[in-house]
Amino acid sequence: MDDKGGQKSEGKPKTEMDKDAAARIQSAEAKKNDGKHGGGVPKGSFASRAQSTADKRENQNN
Repeated sequence: MDDKGGQKSEGKPKTEMDKDAAARIQSAEAKKNDGKHGGGVPKGSFASRAQSTADKRENQNN
């Protein structure tokens, strides 16, 4: 843990973000924001960053 009580990152995720995981995160965020953002996912949110990471990984593998 770091000095603020959070866990320290070793720089590499345990599992890489894939399209399915990003879709699940984005879906949950949209459901949570139903009514706040019209059910959308705000720019810069964790869900949008997850989707971006998954897209980049997929493009690297193709």
